[in-house]
Amino acid sequence: MAGNRRARIDEEVRRALGDIIAHEVKDDRLSPMTSVTRVEVTTDLKFAKVAVSVYGTEEEKERTMEALRHAAGFLRTKLAQRVDLRRAPELSFELDRSVDHSVHIASILDKVRSEDDNAE
Repeated sequence: MAGNRRARIDEEVRRALGDIIAHEVKDDRLSPMTSVTRVEVTTDLKFAKVAVSVYGTEEEKERTMEALRHAAGFLRTKLAQRVDLRRAPELSFELDRSVDHSVHIASILDKVRSEDDNAE
């Protein structure tokens, strides 16, 4: 039961942060193609690790991560207003590269398929 509760909290925080980032953060460094892919809140609700996916160049990704780290206090305040928790967790952001990895794997598979088609 406790695992299910944590999963619901993680998902609610993920949803709220995604909405706040998309609609309320006004920073030119923030890429419009930013999404919160995963959130892991500790059991004591003091900390939350936020995985963020950014579509764009490495420079755009780094600028977006810098903007999010800079806005962490603002995001925490807004999160506390939206999600009913005992305390608003301190946010730490990490770049989620799983989408990049998936695109890379897909391109390799496409290349292998085209080589197989040419061999026939």
